[in-house]
Amino acid sequence: MAKIANKQMICEVLMDAAKTDKDIVALCSDSRGSGSFTPFANEFPQQFVETGIAEQNLVSIAAGLAKCGKKSYAVSPACFLSARSYEQAKVDVAYSNTNVKLIGISGGVSYGALGMSHHSAQDIAAMSAIPNMRVYIPSDHFQTAELTRALLKDEKPAYIRVGRNAVDPVYEEGNVPFEMDKATVICEGTDVAIIACGEMVAPSKEAARLLKEKGISASVVDMYCVKPLDTDAVIKAAGNAKAVITVEEHSPFGGLGSMVAQVVGAVCPRKVINLSLPDAPVITGTSKEVFDYYGLNAEGIAAKAEEILK
Repeated sequence: MAKIANKQMICEVLMDAAKTDKDIVALCSDSRGSGSFTPFANEFPQQFVETGIAEQNLVSIAAGLAKCGKKSYAVSPACFLSARSYEQAKVDVAYSNTNVKLIGISGGVSYGALGMSHHSAQDIAAMSAIPNMRVYIPSDHFQTAELTRALLKDEKPAYIRVGRNAVDPVYEEGNVPFEMDKATVICEGTDVAIIACGEMVAPSKEAARLLKEKGISASVVDMYCVKPLDTDAVIKAAGNAKAVITVEEHSPFGGLGSMVAQVVGAVCPRKVINLSLPDAPVITGTSKEVFDYYGLNAEGIAAKAEEILK
């Protein structure tokens, strides 16, 4: 099955919608190439704004256009969008309740070799902490398309984080279960519940297959909607299992793992183990090399499940 980068799918969906909806505006901070938005800029020059390397301006301009009735999609590397323009995201977008969708491209460790300055291992925690800001991390291009179409129908602020490269599909064309703000249960199990988001969903799905071969029943929950968190899905998955594993391309603090642990601890106490990036600058390498090194792959997830069940 062909691999398509999630950022490319966002552009394709918006281009299709922009043919008839002239209120859709895409904005980039010298990131149209890396964000796969060059086709949009070429086809809809009157609906495209290039701010240059000025992320704070990018977000404020997007918010201003939204106040004029436009549907703003601000595209910029997640590491800068979630840090350099944090105040603008908090005040101009969330507090002002503007129809701005912040598209954080090349999230997590997508920029690999460029190091910590270009990694966004704090954005889930940071953006989730802003009142009125939703946070979404789709797992593949099929889900990304469904999410983008759903976001076109509302006027609320949101932060969407996607990776840089094409990833293995989690779903199949024509069979993409999707409900806005509801997690997708990929499989159900009774031994361990694996709750993941973004690029960690595919290896979690594969980990469940490896565990099944060893007689271990694992459920896998695709929590693309990190905020608002689908607490019902968390409670059901945890309640049916002996232990819970969360998997995320993020710091161990304030992300999906922290949110899930709060829910599980309050409602259905179970052991919760968070697989994440370390609280330190990560090694230099490609995304796959980084994931393999820290056990954020199918084998690592399966091994951790076996360990905690013992």
